[in-house]
Amino acid sequence: MSLLVVGSLALDTIETPFGKTKETLGGSAVYISTAASYFASPVRLVGVVGGDFPKSAITFLEERNIELEGLQTIQNGKTFRWSGKYHYDLNMRDTLFTQLNVFEKFDPKIPEVYRKSKYVCLGNIDPILQRKVLEQIEKPKLIIGDTMNFWIEGKRDELMKTMKHFDVLIINESEARLLTQEPNLIRAGKKVIGMGPKILIIKKGEHGALLITDSTIFSAPAYPMEDIYDPTGAGDTFAGGFIGWLEKSDDISDENLKKAVVYGSAMASFCVEKFGVDGLRELTYLKIQDRFRSFRDLVKF
Repeated sequence: MSLLVVGSLALDTIETPFGKTKETLGGSAVYISTAASYFASPVRLVGVVGGDFPKSAITFLEERNIELEGLQTIQNGKTFRWSGKYHYDLNMRDTLFTQLNVFEKFDPKIPEVYRKSKYVCLGNIDPILQRKVLEQIEKPKLIIGDTMNFWIEGKRDELMKTMKHFDVLIINESEARLLTQEPNLIRAGKKVIGMGPKILIIKKGEHGALLITDSTIFSAPAYPMEDIYDPTGAGDTFAGGFIGWLEKSDDISDENLKKAVVYGSAMASFCVEKFGVDGLRELTYLKIQDRFRSFRDLVKF
C-alpha cells in the first residue's frame, strides 16, 4: 500500500498560557505525514516551501521515512508562516498573523510515482486544488479530505463539487454546523453523508470525536490529559493517525474505522503534550499501542 499527503508546510510562532515557541515546524501536511508515518509506509508528501525552510526540518521528515519527491522548493521565496495566541481555554485562540508567502500560489504537481497511491489525504487547502490533485491520481482506494470555515463560506460551490470525490470528510463541530445549517451534530452528519462522503468524522476537541456512516454512529472519548501545552495541529495529527492505521490495516470496515478513530485520537493526545511536532518526534509503536489500549479501557463498562 501507499499513502499520499497533500497540504501545507509552515513555520509557526505559537503562544499559550504555558509557554511560547518561534518558527517551529508546522502545517497540515507535516502533522498528517508525521502521525501517519508511525503506521503507513511509504508516506509521500506534496507541498511547497521557500528557500528559508530549515534543513533540520527536512532531516526530521526524512528520518520519519516521509518521501519528499513531491516537495517543491521556491529558492527565492519565503515559507508559509502563521502565528497564534491561545487563551486559558485552549479552544479559543487569536490569529496574530498569516503570511501565505509561497503557499499563496501553490500548484500541486503529483510525481508520476505517487499517482498510484491507494490512500490519499488532502489537508485543508483550496477545494479547487484538492480536485486538481485528485485529477492526477489513478484509482485511489480511499480519499480523505479536510476543509474549514473559510472555504465553506467563501467557496461553497467549489467545495460541494470536491466533496463528491471524498470517501471521508474530517471537520470540526462548528464546520459541520456551518456546512449543513444544522445545530444537531447527528442530523448534520446525515446531511453531510448525503453530500457525497460515505464517512464523516466530526472532531470535538476535548470531547473526543464522532464517526458517522450510513450504518453506524460511534463516539470516541478524548484522552484525559493533565498537561496540554499546545493544541496546534491536533486535528491534522488525528487525521494522520486515522488514515495511517487504515493504510496499515488495509481495512475500511465499520469496526476498523472505529479503531482508526481511536488511533487518531491517541496520536492527537501525544501532539498536544508539547509544542509543534515535538510531541510526535520520539514516539514508539509500543507507546502508541499502550495509549490505544488506555483509550479502549476508557469505554469499557
